[in-house]
Amino acid sequence: MVRPRRGSAMVATVDETALIQALRNGDETAFAMLVDQHAPAMLRVARGYVPSAEIAEEVVQEAWIALIKGIGKFEGRSSLRTWLFTVMINIAKSRGVRERRDADAEIAAFTGTTVDPARFRPGSDPWPGHWKADAAPSAFPETPEGSLLGTELMELARRELEKLPERQRMVVTLRDMLGFDSAEVCRLLDLTVANQRVLLHRGRAAVRQALEDYLQEVS
Repeated sequence: MVRPRRGSAMVATVDETALIQALRNGDETAFAMLVDQHAPAMLRVARGYVPSAEIAEEVVQEAWIALIKGIGKFEGRSSLRTWLFTVMINIAKSRGVRERRDADAEIAAFTGTTVDPARFRPGSDPWPGHWKADAAPSAFPETPEGSLLGTELMELARRELEKLPERQRMVVTLRDMLGFDSAEVCRLLDLTVANQRVLLHRGRAAVRQALEDYLQEVS
């Protein structure tokens, strides 16, 4: 089976080449293994673009159909995983436009309400979007009581992640939840390295702000 390499060049590995050939030959076992490997992550990403789990499942199904139809034209310029997720994200975006016409208004209403923009370095700074030296968040308390809050904090983090503007949510999900590296995320979401870094930092910061506020309330 495929063994992805973190930070690898955008080419297929030897194992992946064999998998691609098996898929082209109609190998149902190879296809089933690929579905088992990627379907849960694909559903999670698709759900970020569409308003329901049912529609996310339809999006993923369309992506698998596209894989079957398009595998013969796959040239290996990216990993199979990156290509598959690119196809799926494009489908999810199209469905999202049709299914969520109010998304832009919701995102606009939310933007800027979680973390004071003054806490971040400006665009002219060598590290735009990062914390200012005197505005960085305080460390979480390492106490026995803190460990008891682990489950609640994880649930809170998931809820706050769902509230993020779409691109922040997708960058944080791909990087922190699904383990994609920076280059893969930039390719999947058509971002520059700098934009990906800022979106990741802002998204993480918003979630962390909610956790800080919660911990202050319970302390």
